[in-house]
Amino acid sequence: MKVPFLDFVGPYEELKPELDAAYERFMRSGWYILGKETETFEKEFATYCGSKFCVGVGNGLEALHLTLRAYGIGKGDEVIVPSNTYIATWLAVSYTDATVVPVECDAHTYNLDPKLIEAAITPRTKAIMPVHLYGQPADMDSIMAIAAKHGLKVIEDNAQAQGARCNGRRTGALGHSAGHSFYPGKNLGAFGDGGAVTTDDETLADKIRVLRNYGSRKKYFNEIKGYNSRLDEMQSALLRVKLPKLDEWNARRAGIANYYLNEFSGVAGLILPHVPNWAEPVWHLFVVRHSKRDAFQQRLAEAGIGTLIHYPVPAHLSAAYQDAGWKRGSLPIAENAADTVLSLPIGPHLKLEDARLVVEAVKGAVKTL
Repeated sequence: MKVPFLDFVGPYEELKPELDAAYERFMRSGWYILGKETETFEKEFATYCGSKFCVGVGNGLEALHLTLRAYGIGKGDEVIVPSNTYIATWLAVSYTDATVVPVECDAHTYNLDPKLIEAAITPRTKAIMPVHLYGQPADMDSIMAIAAKHGLKVIEDNAQAQGARCNGRRTGALGHSAGHSFYPGKNLGAFGDGGAVTTDDETLADKIRVLRNYGSRKKYFNEIKGYNSRLDEMQSALLRVKLPKLDEWNARRAGIANYYLNEFSGVAGLILPHVPNWAEPVWHLFVVRHSKRDAFQQRLAEAGIGTLIHYPVPAHLSAAYQDAGWKRGSLPIAENAADTVLSLPIGPHLKLEDARLVVEAVKGAVKTL
């Protein structure tokens, strides 16, 4: 492989002295769960996002699930989600026994289409969960206006977009709350699983703190039936090293994305990402589309270029949701995306010479299709 899809070693090599020092500090502390590292990271990440509160949890899925639980959403309720997203968004709703109500994405941005939301709202709708997919913010101004009109909560799925902006404001502080993932491949990635919730709602934050820790504020005194979902001290210590570099690393991603956009402009058959003028994406992924996607991917593999498909099976057609009765054709925009999208290598440690290899390989592959 000349150009792998992801580089997990580059971040460590760039920050090795700081990361090693943070690890040693954590190891010598003798306190490994819900200690000062997590408390400090929560404050720092809340400040970064522009939120008042942050609660560290085990992963991004649990960030969304515990938020829904804290809002009291459950059986008999409905939550609007995008048709085109990683299945974790849907699973968070299903874990509460609420009903998933998928709404199609915009065919150009791949994010939840605000124009279609109101038709999906019923008396049982309690929340909207937009996803800032591929690192590009959803149209939050429009979504928040709809939510205000109907008295709904808005929970951002910000797993892929730490640092992105919508009309100048960072994602993670645009809705009533937001769930974040620190999975290693994310823009702000830990060295294992991790997640967080950000919000300005002090009551919500307090409820999630209790839910994440067995339903307890004080050890052995359990107020409710809670969960074990805590961002551990080691991941918090390491994330604190990475957080100050996030904007710089996002800017590097944007530089590669702009290079791709310029080089691929006019390439026949290749559909490029569309960025609205109010959006500042952080390019978690650089996703193109081609009608002969599988052959296209094979040509790139033969040229030594690593790629991935995000996501090959739309959630409504997965075996996990076969009992819901959706069939092919139920959500055609999401289905078309699943059949045609391909993610090219991008990241803060992708070298320009490697990006050039990607461009050459893409142009060469498209000519043969």
